[in-house]
Amino acid sequence: MGPVLAGVLQLLALIAALALAYKPLGTYMAKVYSSDKHWRVEKWIYKGIGADPDTQMRWPAYLRGVLAFSAVGVLFLYLLQRLQGVLPGSLGFASIDPDQAFNTAVSFVTNTNWQSYYGEQAMGHVVQTAGLAVQNFVSAAVGIAVAVALVRGFARSRTGELGNFWADLVRGTVRILVPIAALAAVVLVACGAIQNFSGIHEVGQFMGGQQQWNGGAVASQEAIKELGTNGGGYFNANSAHPFENPTPFTNLFEIFLILVIPFALTRTFGVMVGSVKQGYAILATMATIWVGFVALMMWTEFSHHGPAFDIAGGAYEGKEVRFGVGASSIFAVSTTLTSTGAVDSFHSSFTGLGGGITMLGMMLGEIAPGGVGSGLYGMLIMAIIAVFIAGLMVGRTPEYLGKKIGSREIKLAACYMLITPALVLVFTAAAMALPTPGNSMTNSGAHGFSEILYAYTSASNNNGSAFAGLNADTQWFNSTLGLCMLFGRFLPMVFVLALAGSLAEQKPVPETAGTLRTDKPLYTGLLVGTIIIITGLTYFPALALGPLAEGLAS
Repeated sequence: MGPVLAGVLQLLALIAALALAYKPLGTYMAKVYSSDKHWRVEKWIYKGIGADPDTQMRWPAYLRGVLAFSAVGVLFLYLLQRLQGVLPGSLGFASIDPDQAFNTAVSFVTNTNWQSYYGEQAMGHVVQTAGLAVQNFVSAAVGIAVAVALVRGFARSRTGELGNFWADLVRGTVRILVPIAALAAVVLVACGAIQNFSGIHEVGQFMGGQQQWNGGAVASQEAIKELGTNGGGYFNANSAHPFENPTPFTNLFEIFLILVIPFALTRTFGVMVGSVKQGYAILATMATIWVGFVALMMWTEFSHHGPAFDIAGGAYEGKEVRFGVGASSIFAVSTTLTSTGAVDSFHSSFTGLGGGITMLGMMLGEIAPGGVGSGLYGMLIMAIIAVFIAGLMVGRTPEYLGKKIGSREIKLAACYMLITPALVLVFTAAAMALPTPGNSMTNSGAHGFSEILYAYTSASNNNGSAFAGLNADTQWFNSTLGLCMLFGRFLPMVFVLALAGSLAEQKPVPETAGTLRTDKPLYTGLLVGTIIIITGLTYFPALALGPLAEGLAS
């Protein structure tokens, strides 16, 4: 079997698995967030945190809950890292420096999981399990909660109430993330991933020095790392490490975990708004972009010219030979079109155009299918903008799901769209203009520029993957990337929740002959075109200086 055919067959198997999980998981999640009953364990949690899960919140109160919970998470994780040196189970590792502790705390609370350190050489068992793994669960639950609040904004009318943040947070964690992650961890352990609390072991000589490996609760963290579109690995090699990702099957299984909730949430959306066809339209948009990006990535990595590429059968540099070019291409696209950031190969070693595809996936806003929750609400923002553009074409007030898209709604959507590009481009320009940040680049020219552009794109979009050549463990990058992660996560949520509140207050508009049908293929095409055009106009100059220049020159 040739490598191209193997890659295509893996893609087809992945699509089949996602299709089988789509309806039951999506419907189940809709029931979770629509139920008025509380599990006993959930009642204990509400009592412990002093929350009333039956109190309905308007968008300012919902937002305060999101920000307060996240702020406490940042503070707790920061202190845990600063105290690591005196904690049991630290494996002898010292406390984390203030700038790196800040960067890491912000990274995991914002669902980014950017790592400017070697996990196996910096973090002990307590920080990994009580700190990082916990945030993998709750940061993902926060993203789903905000998405559900926006869906309720479409589904409800004549009320500004969006549900209860604490109930949504707890239910997402207890009823969705924990059960699926537990099952996934068992699968990973059965396939060879490690799960223990062992110390550091000497395993022999390596390039003149002693090689060491430490164990850890790897399988359980790997499961929620992928399921919650987090991405931070136990080891620096991330999902290219055999302790995290031992076989080609686990590689495909981890890609499935990355994609299953974001895709299934479109079903949840359709059920909650009372029209599964609307969910299918959003699903079709996401799937079209994802499949298109995978095909384009495989083409760039398999067909690149040169004697070494021809002999190897593709661009194998930086790829894990256990998985091959095809599986690595699927993983790279899936992890950058979501907010995962996990890697089973090094994106810096992809061809120039291949590296550009990974960047473009993040620049789209990670909405195909995107992160858990963030992908759905990002796509719904784009759906509103597409409806607005269509309304301008025919000269009528745009409507979406029975709600008018007026000046207030489109201003909120526009503010949402402008935040991330502003962060990426401004901080990239500052890093290139100042003398010190450039010293962190391993490469010069277009590839060196791509390293910095990729870093700020990854941080601002809460992705967390890196171009591998950049030394980001400096005060400048730890601080500025931390700010990008904070602003890139929470400022968009402000506008999403404000938009949800505005929609929930409206009374439904009856459908007429002039209403744009947003559940038809024509609208799906319009939505795909809107996403590509807006992103292209925003980022094309930066991409032309980096991956496009490198790709065309090679």
